[in-house]
Amino acid sequence: MNLTNYTYLLVDVGCFIIPFIFSYHPKIEFYKEVKFLRLPNLLTALLFLVWDVLFTHMGIWGFNGNYLTGFNILNLPIEEVLFFFLIPYSCIFTYWCFTKFVKASYTKKIFYLSIKFFAFCIFVTGSINFNKYYTAVTFILLAILLFLLAQLKVPYLKSFMMSFGIILFPFFISNGLLTGSFIAEPVVHYNNAYNLGIRIFTIPIEDVFYAMLLLLLNVSGYEYLKRQRYVSIS
Repeated sequence: MNLTNYTYLLVDVGCFIIPFIFSYHPKIEFYKEVKFLRLPNLLTALLFLVWDVLFTHMGIWGFNGNYLTGFNILNLPIEEVLFFFLIPYSCIFTYWCFTKFVKASYTKKIFYLSIKFFAFCIFVTGSINFNKYYTAVTFILLAILLFLLAQLKVPYLKSFMMSFGIILFPFFISNGLLTGSFIAEPVVHYNNAYNLGIRIFTIPIEDVFYAMLLLLLNVSGYEYLKRQRYVSIS
């Protein structure tokens, strides 16, 4: 085993380590919020791991052993399993910092209508590409979630969308590395028969929506549990 075999693991740890350290900064103290994130993160990770196992088995995506340590869980690289725990932690840390230090002002009616329109567009895109399983599953699930949250007018949705725009910067670096932007071969490879074939650099466009779905489920669970805590106290 050489250093190359730690590539995916280093991406996971690299994305996690700085947010983890700064979670204990006295002006941030995100570590106090983690109790609201544990259960949503676990449930979301389990959902995505089942999805991952199925899609890997179907050959919709796969992993390059040259960049892996070789340890597997559920027939998935250990690095892929860690991804669903470490990356959400880092991204929810970013979301938390955004909500703590930035006030998101907006016209509620226009915002929620815009979200519903966006949800409609991606739902239609997923539906007309139903044979492209990565596109269809990702777009339709995200569309349903966005529409429901917009219909409920959840107050955190605007902050999430704005913080997701910030998250996209490190996302393009880390996911670009995993899909082969900066190395000889991709760590994660995709069968283009099951996606739109549209790439942002080397990143399938579906990955952006996949990441949004993953993080929004985590945030929604986190916000729900946090609200339940405050309701029970009051």
